[in-house]
Amino acid sequence: MPAIYEHHWTVAAEEIDRLGHVNNLAFLAWMQAAALAHSAAQGWTPERYEAIRSGWVVRSHQIKYLQSAYLGETVIVRTWVADMKKVSSTRRYKIVRASDQALLASAATEWAFVDYDSGALRRIPEEICGSFEIVKD
Repeated sequence: MPAIYEHHWTVAAEEIDRLGHVNNLAFLAWMQAAALAHSAAQGWTPERYEAIRSGWVVRSHQIKYLQSAYLGETVIVRTWVADMKKVSSTRRYKIVRASDQALLASAATEWAFVDYDSGALRRIPEEICGSFEIVKD
């Protein structure tokens, strides 16, 4: 898989707010979907995380909205892993409109790796670290 994963999405009616453009929470949902799809493409499906009783939780999101998206448009969420530390990882995103490649938003999420049973932070296994190419800023 490429280091930068592309997740395509067509804007749905339920994502449109009263101002006629995509609600900001939809951008967040697209980021989450892209992160999960990228992880699965690298071999780390929800079932595989369940098997090791550990996985990722969000510590923080940072999103800069630059342009609006509208009903029926196709957007591309480009995402990559920017770093992997002992118990956390930063994932970055660029969300663009497919038709003209206009940058709609840039974002980052800090993920923490936790034990599912205790909720405690857990060291990221080497097997996971080795599954993702790090794309430095």
